[in-house]
Formats: sequence, structure tokens, C-alpha cells
Amino acid sequence: MKKLIIINGPNLNLLGKREPNIYGSLTFTEFLEEIVGKYPDASIEYFQSNIEGELIDKLQEVGFTYDGIVLNAAAYTHTSVGIGDAIKAIETPVIEVHISNTFGREEFRHQSFISPNAKGVILGFGLQSYELAIQSFL
Repeated sequence: MKKLIIINGPNLNLLGKREPNIYGSLTFTEFLEEIVGKYPDASIEYFQSNIEGELIDKLQEVGFTYDGIVLNAAAYTHTSVGIGDAIKAIETPVIEVHISNTFGREEFRHQSFISPNAKGVILGFGLQSYELAIQSFL
């Protein structure tokens, strides 16, 4: 059984409430229940934090024992050298995901400190971006 974790960054705890025209109306908890049920042969855990250091701590904690990390660092994608360095330092492959097409948004969202160290990047497919990342590990 593959051991996977989805790690979400700041403000993603507000999915279902926050800008539904961009992020949809489904909460992440509702989506996660669907995904866990859809992939019973995988162990899929979830972690969310609005705090950069907690995201780095979690990457370091799981980054040598899990089979895959699905990471949506949200706004930290564009600002956090520390998260990029943490991904470079661990062994577990990371797929960077984004719900929206970041290249269709503000210019500052076109930069990622995660992409150079990620196994791959999936963006713009709504919550399905997470499922595509999970499928890449199975």
C-alpha cells in the first residue's frame, strides 16, 4: 500500500467558502472523503497549516518514509525559499499542485520556489489537480 500525504498551505482551510468562483464550493474535507474512498489501496493522510514553519516541519517529518507528497503551498509557493529548500533536502517525491491556473492570475503567482525541486507540477484543474497527483504515485 502506497503511503501518501496531501499538504496544504495557507487559506486552503477556507475551501468551500473562499472565492468559490476560483476555488469551488466543495470543502477540502468533503473532497478528501471522496478521494480516500476512491483509492482504498492507498493510505492518504492530510495536513494543513497557515504557518510556513509547520509546513517545513511536516515535509521533514514525512520526507524520508512516505511514498509521495502532494503539496499545495498556496501563497508560500511564490515566496518561500525555505519550503523549496525543504523539498530539495528530502527523499520523498513531491508533486506541486494548484487549484487555479497560477499563470492566468497575477504576475507574482507565475514564480514558484517549489517547482525546481518537485517531481512534477499540476495546476488549473480545480480539486482534480490533487487527484491527478495521487494517480501519478499509484
